[in-house]
Amino acid sequence: MQAEVILPLLGYLLLIAALSVYAVRKRSQGRFLNEYFLGGRSMGGFVLAMTLTTTYISASSFIGGPGAAYKYGLGWVLLSVIQVPAVWLSLGVLGKKFAILARRYNAVTLNDMLYARYRSTLLVWLASLSLLVAFIGAMTVQFIGGARLLETAAGVPYDTGLLVFGLTIALYTAFGGFRASVLNDAMQGLVMLAGTFLLLFAVIHTAGGMHAAVTKLQRIDPRLITPQGVDDIINPTFLASFVVLVCFGVIGLPHTAVRCISYKDSKAVHRGILLGTIVMTILVLGMHLAGALGRAILPDISIPDRVIPTLMLTVLPPFAAGIFLAAPMAAIMSTINAQLLQSSATIVKDLYLRLYPQQLHNELRLRRLSGMITLVLGLLLLLAAWNPPDMIIWLNLLAFGGLEAVFLWPLVLGLYWEKANAAGALSAMIIGAVSYTLLAALHLEPGGFHPIVPALLLSLLAFIIGNLFGRPAPAADNASTV
Repeated sequence: MQAEVILPLLGYLLLIAALSVYAVRKRSQGRFLNEYFLGGRSMGGFVLAMTLTTTYISASSFIGGPGAAYKYGLGWVLLSVIQVPAVWLSLGVLGKKFAILARRYNAVTLNDMLYARYRSTLLVWLASLSLLVAFIGAMTVQFIGGARLLETAAGVPYDTGLLVFGLTIALYTAFGGFRASVLNDAMQGLVMLAGTFLLLFAVIHTAGGMHAAVTKLQRIDPRLITPQGVDDIINPTFLASFVVLVCFGVIGLPHTAVRCISYKDSKAVHRGILLGTIVMTILVLGMHLAGALGRAILPDISIPDRVIPTLMLTVLPPFAAGIFLAAPMAAIMSTINAQLLQSSATIVKDLYLRLYPQQLHNELRLRRLSGMITLVLGLLLLLAAWNPPDMIIWLNLLAFGGLEAVFLWPLVLGLYWEKANAAGALSAMIIGAVSYTLLAALHLEPGGFHPIVPALLLSLLAFIIGNLFGRPAPAADNASTV
């Protein structure tokens, strides 16, 4: 293990611990569920921008995406920029209306919103189970990314890194709740920005400048500097699929949607859209460009997911590498804590309290149960990540697609189509989940499109048809949605 690399990372983990202690003290004020899972709906614009961006930017963006850019070339860098409008879309489409309704219904989770809109217990159970299954896959990817980063960059054995990384996240999320999550997200966003600038500058400098780097890429393989990329992977259907999967479909991701019910006021939304889009542009473009240009420095890396850690050690001094190591760790941690907290909220608020509504005001039991479930989920994910695949980006996209296929139309049409009912939403969820699972499992790509495209089209059709046979949802009152 390299002490000069590990010491800055240890300092970073101590800072996370300090912020989490602060969050625990703040959490004692206000009702437990609202405070633990939403931080009292008190986020300002800067924190909103950072938490939404860092929740979306994950191991895939700091490890998997740059690895794909290394393998396929500059065309993948252009492809990655499709993700830039994600913050604007999430806050623009959901934003104010979502937050107003969440306050009216006293909603704490996305499923609270769905129940308040459609008044269907079956829909909530189906949505909850779908969310938990998809999040297990998505969080496992993040755990793998964090452990692999420590293995490659700091010489920490994979299993040891997995334990240190996983336990840190599980503990601070379990005890700090949503407030610890977003406070750490704000700090992690700043760390990610600094790390991105640092690495990209060092890569370009080591390669001899942009022109020299691109010339070397052309010598290695001329297709590395074409828009289509190596193997012509970026074709029109792939591009369209990517737009749906990592941009438009992001509106339906539960862990980003819940950020849209946690902010303080309209000013926070407007500032969040502007700052979030700027931060997203810098992080996505900077990291993917560093990955692509890195091939001019290290042309023979066999496992793409090791590109960024290896580059980091090559182009940066050890202590600076340790500082940068905190950036992808921050990206991974911010995504896991959001998904882990949302999973815990689903189990406690959407399942347990729906079965035992009399426990709603038992603050002590809810506090203990929420923390315990968050911690146990984190430990189970450690076991799931013990034997990782070579490229995590595909597993991450698979989990992304599953969540979008289930939640996108019930969420968006529920907000904007007055006549939408439970029969339509249930039909969309079931058809979306089944069609996406079958297409992905059988590796079927109708017309060359990623499974998410036909799955969302079938889900939309199912919503419209199912809506014809259902009854209008009864008007929701202002009471708790339990």
